[in-house]
Amino acid sequence: MSSIEYLPILMFVLVGVGFPVGTILISWALQPTRSAPRKLAPYKCGIEPTSDARGRSSVHFYVIAVLFVVFDVETIFLFPWAVRYKVLGWFGFAEMAVFLGILVVAYAYAWKRGALEWA
Repeated sequence: MSSIEYLPILMFVLVGVGFPVGTILISWALQPTRSAPRKLAPYKCGIEPTSDARGRSSVHFYVIAVLFVVFDVETIFLFPWAVRYKVLGWFGFAEMAVFLGILVVAYAYAWKRGALEWA
């Protein structure tokens, strides 16, 4: 085996390492300097911040966010089913009823456990 056979692998490694390193160096060289405190002020808001933007959020916020994603995905599954309802027939209806039943039971469980209470 000659070393010329490994040339594509070497080129792949060089591009794979060189591209990220090169873009990071270019962005570092072209970044604006942020020496003026006026540039760090809130933009067009007029209200000075009272706390750090990276403050802690309540766990309930994340529970509500996950529930939103779950019911958003449910809507994504309901739309194609509604479009093809006549073709799917009773089998499609039964499958969607089981799917919605599981979601309703999960929602009722979360409600009973108090996961939807903010206070």
